[in-house]
Amino acid sequence: MYKLFLLSIIIFAFNLPFGYWRANVRKFSLQWALAIHLPIPVVIFIRIYSNVGFSLESYIFFVTAFFLGQFAGKKLFLFLKENYELRLTSCLVMDMARNKLFLSASKIND
Repeated sequence: MYKLFLLSIIIFAFNLPFGYWRANVRKFSLQWALAIHLPIPVVIFIRIYSNVGFSLESYIFFVTAFFLGQFAGKKLFLFLKENYELRLTSCLVMDMARNKLFLSASKIND
């Protein structure tokens, strides 16, 4: 059970940037479809090489983590767009670096 929970967290975190990307493109476009479907081979890879298998219990954990990661990525994009005056792109990593959203503790205290 611990292994399923840990792998679900990894799948959730892996899907955050894809949900972020999906939120900034036109619905049902090629980029939108890619943002949803590109993480699937990684989930299958994790499933096979972690020896979790394809049991019903693993489906519940992994599918939930997949969709929650996509949803949270979308909500993160919308939150940043609505609450901050930032120039946002479709790439979460570049937006974090460009807009300095990861601040070190020393910068926060200054």
